[in-house]
Amino acid sequence: MKVAFVGKGGSGKTTLAALFTRHLAALSRPVLAVDADINQHLAVALGADPQAPPPVDPLGAHLPAIKEYLRGDNPRIPTAAEMVKTTPPGRGSRLLRVAEDNPVYAACVRPVGGVRLAVTGEFSAEDLGVACYHSKVGAVELLLNHLVDGPGEYAVVDMTAGADSFASGLFTRFDRTLLVCEPTVRSVGVYRQYAGYAREYGVALSVVGNKVEDEGDVAFLREHVGADLLTWFGRSGYVRRAERGEVGPLTDLEATNGAALDRLVEAVDGTPQDWAAFTHWAHEFHRRNAVAWANERAGVDLSAQIDPEFRMGPRALEASLVAGG
Repeated sequence: MKVAFVGKGGSGKTTLAALFTRHLAALSRPVLAVDADINQHLAVALGADPQAPPPVDPLGAHLPAIKEYLRGDNPRIPTAAEMVKTTPPGRGSRLLRVAEDNPVYAACVRPVGGVRLAVTGEFSAEDLGVACYHSKVGAVELLLNHLVDGPGEYAVVDMTAGADSFASGLFTRFDRTLLVCEPTVRSVGVYRQYAGYAREYGVALSVVGNKVEDEGDVAFLREHVGADLLTWFGRSGYVRRAERGEVGPLTDLEATNGAALDRLVEAVDGTPQDWAAFTHWAHEFHRRNAVAWANERAGVDLSAQIDPEFRMGPRALEASLVAGG
């Protein structure tokens, strides 16, 4: 399952994304975590030393090699230079699994706090005034476009805050989106904006309450988000210690918050994967980007990269494994 954590800045989405991925790892579930937030805090939330150099090479630093690997021998993509962030897989492309050995993971994935982590990289001084942060998450979009996750496998992405996710087609790459919402007017406003944008794309959206102190907070969330409220997390001494750099064992987490993690896993596992919709939106957003900017940059019509006979999913993965020997 591909899972996104979104929400207002400061809502606690990175903290909950880290708790969720650590919980999955503790259950011995194959999981890949990806930090796609403009503020790169997921590694520290997983237990990395905040004073040490980043423990993972950013995906963007290896983008040419990632493209070369993913294109495989797809005849619609003659060179890696013609691949853009939205290039979808087709027959001959190399597909990724959550847990496997491949050159992409060897270069860009490292264990942090018991979780395998990939990152987009920080928005550097060199990027100021000349680059959009969404250019950095292009590597994440390519990775998810080519990732086939089977039952009991998870790719968990900590997304950038607010509705910035809608600046690319990345928001359609997930089986379930978990929107972290505090019991405040501002946080509910982000939910309404996100839900409004997502509705026409069939995004499976659930609200996860956070920093809930009493039944009044729960009632406030129910009033404003209705049936989208999946579960909620109370104020947590464990989380406060983790935010000071003391990331303890999950067995120290409060029982009620541990039960909320179980509810998240249950909801994600119960979400059907719609590979037809996944393929449709990959093709649609690639067409949009080709017309908007990519054709001019590449000097060719990149919509020709779309393979109309190809549908992403387990069968495509089986076919690629057979073809690759």
